[in-house]
Amino acid sequence: METIVFDIGETLTRDDRYWASWADWLDVPRHTVSALVGAVVTQGRDNADALRILRPGIDIAAEYRAREAAGRGEHLDETDLYPDVRPTLAGLRRLGVRVIVAGNQSEKAGALLRALDLPADLVVTSAEWGVAKPEEAFFQQVLQESGAAAQETVYVGDHPANDVFPAKSAGLRPAHLRRGPWGNWWADDPDVRTMADWSINSLTELTGIINE
Repeated sequence: METIVFDIGETLTRDDRYWASWADWLDVPRHTVSALVGAVVTQGRDNADALRILRPGIDIAAEYRAREAAGRGEHLDETDLYPDVRPTLAGLRRLGVRVIVAGNQSEKAGALLRALDLPADLVVTSAEWGVAKPEEAFFQQVLQESGAAAQETVYVGDHPANDVFPAKSAGLRPAHLRRGPWGNWWADDPDVRTMADWSINSLTELTGIINE
């Protein structure tokens, strides 16, 4: 494998802070939001449906802007990274692998991630590209940045519908990560197992697949 591309949420970063901040903004208990996120995950629905259940008719984009204006917007720091992120990314680069971080996130999230100075060749978000997963154009952009053939490019993520299936359809080699609500709930689904080239429990396992 010449290039490994990483999803962001629940692959590199924990979503605890993200959902807790929404709970606080909407003035509901944090465990309520967590439970609803879990419920929509098991149904294969969009994560944001948890907020729509809490506040029918909510304009999420407008609420996002209001949070930012109130100084209660997105935040990321070192504590949001999973422990295996830095050693894995750094180890892959030492082995000569091109490392790219590309996932469905806002422009601000992209800036916050780059400020963490991750050991990656490129850190970019869907908002910065103007196209989001699972759109085919997102994965075509991934391949353009990869610098390698599709069969030599791995896409690592936790979400079957956003990561595994569309990456496979675009010709990349998906690695499904058993992490977070989506990654754990769908890890043993037969379709996910069939479509993923690898099923992994930690990012550290990636160093063992680069010569396959």
